[in-house]
Amino acid sequence: MSARIHHARAPDEALARMAAEVRDGLLARPLPSLPCKYFYDARGSALFDEITRLPEYYQTRTEETILARIVDEVVDLVRPCELIEIGSGSGRKIRLFLDAMRARLLLRGCALLDISEEALVESVAALATGYRGLEPRGIVGDFLSDLHAIGPGRNRLVLFLAGTIGNLHPHDVPPFLRALAGLLSPGDGFLVGLDLVKDERRLHAAYNDGAGVTAEFNRNILRVVNRVLGADFLPGAFEHVAFYDPERAWIEMRLRATRGMRVRVPAAGIELELRAGDEIRTELSCKYTRESFAGRVDGTGLSIERWYVDPAGLFASALLRRTG
Repeated sequence: MSARIHHARAPDEALARMAAEVRDGLLARPLPSLPCKYFYDARGSALFDEITRLPEYYQTRTEETILARIVDEVVDLVRPCELIEIGSGSGRKIRLFLDAMRARLLLRGCALLDISEEALVESVAALATGYRGLEPRGIVGDFLSDLHAIGPGRNRLVLFLAGTIGNLHPHDVPPFLRALAGLLSPGDGFLVGLDLVKDERRLHAAYNDGAGVTAEFNRNILRVVNRVLGADFLPGAFEHVAFYDPERAWIEMRLRATRGMRVRVPAAGIELELRAGDEIRTELSCKYTRESFAGRVDGTGLSIERWYVDPAGLFASALLRRTG
């Protein structure tokens, strides 16, 4: 069977949406911003994959260790026939679950949702090749607004891994979880990865690696805006900034202009005057405790059934179930 890719939105609608989001973000005051989902073109995805292998970046290897330990228990609890991953991947994490479902003769379908068409095409093709008889569905879309494109179903397990939920502002988490619950039938599962509150030095190191890969990843968002919206940002004229805000329990990533410049974004219809030292926020990465996350889950149609943590308390995988 051949793999299938479709778009949640028509290309011109997606482009207009991106232009509007970039315009609104860059005109925001006191701090301009860019939506972090636009990191992920093919180059951004490759850079992030490189980040996951850095010695400072504990998240990926810690989550993989947790998932290898819990995969059989999760699949036995949920008994899913369809696996859905938000933020598509073809690597070890999703394959752990596909293998466990196939071993139990449960595996009937797989759907991937991702903002990057390039990454999605690669992931869907790899899974179609690796799992004979499986017809993965790929949906190019935004998990905040396009979950509906996955369509109805039952006997599902949804994966949302790598701490990506931390990129949502805490106020946006309950609406996202309510929308996610709408994809599930009672008893279906949602497995989410959460980076936990921890020593600030370890957090700082994870987002300020010595090799400078995260800095290049951060600047890549400017390259995406240049390519897609015709902007004339000079990525090399911005330095990477990442710091932990303990009051809000989140990492902020920013880009700081190293000199004054005028930037045009034609497709968004704006021009910016930036002075040396002006900053653009590019990402939030919220860190959770079980208690702070549980407060976001209440009233969403989901409930926390299992909470799995590594021995060092760095990262958690939470299994949520759709309530009746």
